[in-house]
Amino acid sequence: MEVKKLGILSGVIFLVLGIICVLYGCLIYAVASGTKFFAVWYLIAAFFFWISFMTWGGHWGEVPGVLRVLLAVLISCGVLVLVIGNVYILTEFHDRGERNLDTIVVLGAQVRKTGPSRVLRSRLDTAAAYLKENPDTLCIVSGGQGPNEPCTEAEAMKKYLAGKGIPADRIIEENKSESTLENLEYSSRYLNREKDSIGIVTNNFHVFRSLRLAKKDGYRNVCGIAAPSNPLYLPNNMLRECLGIVKEVVCGNF
Repeated sequence: MEVKKLGILSGVIFLVLGIICVLYGCLIYAVASGTKFFAVWYLIAAFFFWISFMTWGGHWGEVPGVLRVLLAVLISCGVLVLVIGNVYILTEFHDRGERNLDTIVVLGAQVRKTGPSRVLRSRLDTAAAYLKENPDTLCIVSGGQGPNEPCTEAEAMKKYLAGKGIPADRIIEENKSESTLENLEYSSRYLNREKDSIGIVTNNFHVFRSLRLAKKDGYRNVCGIAAPSNPLYLPNNMLRECLGIVKEVVCGNF
């Protein structure tokens, strides 16, 4: 009886987790993040619902032992990857950069008809504050134009910074890149990767990967400048970033 009660309790817990994931996926979809990553939360929810069904109904005994072991190994590896990835992300989470850098590179993000997205505004506000405190530092705004964007990210970024009081002659547009790796590679045409002191401005969850890609691309004197992010969307961003780190490792970019 106690085993049955434990199974029911576990089933309820996984059912609730699945419902939470569905609701969170709907939230991410509603904010129009510009990507389809919200669908991952529905996949996770489906997995939790399946675990709930198997546990609540006592069906695990029907699964061959070797498959149960394989599933346990896969889940353990997935959890381990997420833990390690988040630990690495948190090592650069609060980077504030160095004073009087030669150049800062602001990485692009979604631009809408109304202007930069909330994520991008956070990066730009952080960059504007740094540029005002360090008047000799130049700024490269980096980002091309996606199929759902009204203009290049670089154009929108420069306009936003100008509206914050940053002189246009301090802002250089890199308007061809479509990924973080391209942001860094194409921006390097406007600076000296080996001699210049460079700050990478991006959201806190994105600093670790950006710095590793920059160093892989030949940036010798580089640091991160972390912009804040909305805590409500942080689980989505951290999960996406962990998968991004895995992708970069598999592709040999680290």
